[in-house]
Amino acid sequence: MDSITNFITTLGKNARIAAKILRSATTNQKNTALNNIATEVDKNRKIILEANIADCSAGKAKGLDVALLDRLMLDDARLDGIIESLNQITALPDPVGEITDLKYRPSGIQVGKMRVPLGVMGIIYESRPNVTIDAAALCLKSGNGAILRGGSEAINSNLALYECVKQGLIDAGLDKNCVQLINTTDRAAVTELVKAKDFIDAIIPRGGKGLVEAISDSAKVPVIKHLHCL
Repeated sequence: MDSITNFITTLGKNARIAAKILRSATTNQKNTALNNIATEVDKNRKIILEANIADCSAGKAKGLDVALLDRLMLDDARLDGIIESLNQITALPDPVGEITDLKYRPSGIQVGKMRVPLGVMGIIYESRPNVTIDAAALCLKSGNGAILRGGSEAINSNLALYECVKQGLIDAGLDKNCVQLINTTDRAAVTELVKAKDFIDAIIPRGGKGLVEAISDSAKVPVIKHLHCL
């Protein structure tokens, strides 16, 4: 457990440093990184699909049901969807610094609301490997650092996709630790992540009711969750 604790602590420290830099990154820098990630996914299709075949084969051997295997599976069409999702996020307005609801107070002072990054997000999800890219892209666009932990059944696919994220960040001149992936399937890593209140500002579980409830029950970090756990 000590080694896992140290591992998560290292990720957290790296994320804190990177997030401070990312929060002041320009829109152009962030969009360049997103475009780079899309290019990397397209360029590394063979590597990604081979990694996914390994995951699907292991899943079949473990007796995963058909629905779970379908969520796990990647093909060229699904990679096209990942790239399109990246393009759509790139096209979104940059939310950082947006000011709304400007009003004058009786004193004559004008006040409003400004959107700012939260800090470092811990995102825990299940079998869909495309979430690795979606979560990384949304955090990047919103100026938040991210530590990702995908389902153990998709570990090879997630690692291959994360390499695209990391290279995209590096090529854009951003810290590769803006987004990090937990590269162990040890469940103790999740336990440590949701307790890392010195480094993580919020946990976002993405999956079924069981996952969301388990995370909510054990977390010492604020949890952002959908009403119906979607």
